[in-house]
Amino acid sequence: MISGSDRTGKSAVAGKKKSSGEILSQAASEYIETHCKERFSLQKMADNLFVNGNYLLRVFKKHTGYTPLAYHNYIRCERAKELLAGSGEEISEIGETVGFVSSAHFSHVFKKMEGCTPTEYRMNHQVR
Repeated sequence: MISGSDRTGKSAVAGKKKSSGEILSQAASEYIETHCKERFSLQKMADNLFVNGNYLLRVFKKHTGYTPLAYHNYIRCERAKELLAGSGEEISEIGETVGFVSSAHFSHVFKKMEGCTPTEYRMNHQVR
């Protein structure tokens, strides 16, 4: 998760109360983490959180440094890295497991996020 806070709305820093934007960003990040295997839809997420999509996009980017789609892909890639390093599963299967429709799209997004292909990542990080 992105933020260091508890569920009471207080930040981990000196009991400081969180702003509505921080609370919304945390709720959005939790939504993304829960639904990361699904096709991303800003509108569906905004509807679920009862806010306007453009507002959600602005607030999330301000508080996290990511767009919601970039965070969605980040979460997928983090889960893929765990599988690449710890399993012998085919790369295309790992891409599918973390929610990518095609292995080509998985490889493209992974390389963009990590700076190497899934195959290169596996060769350098696989637990033996």
